[in-house]
Amino acid sequence: MLGLAGDKVVAVGVIDVASDRVETPDDVRATIELARRHLPDERIVCSTNCGMAPMGREIAYAKLRSLAEGALLASVGL
Repeated sequence: MLGLAGDKVVAVGVIDVASDRVETPDDVRATIELARRHLPDERIVCSTNCGMAPMGREIAYAKLRSLAEGALLASVGL
């Protein structure tokens, strides 16, 4: 589906807000790598897959930390 994005910038949901399971930074990096198969880095924006309002604060913060750490892992060596 990402191949159908044309020249658009795409927000890729690297965090699942439907689950309290906190993704690891490696999980996030793997999702970014999957998106890179279809889009160049400059057109990928890492995001959650929806809003985090109904989620507990500690879980939300942990998920956002993983998002940041996973994005950093994916950017190493670029």
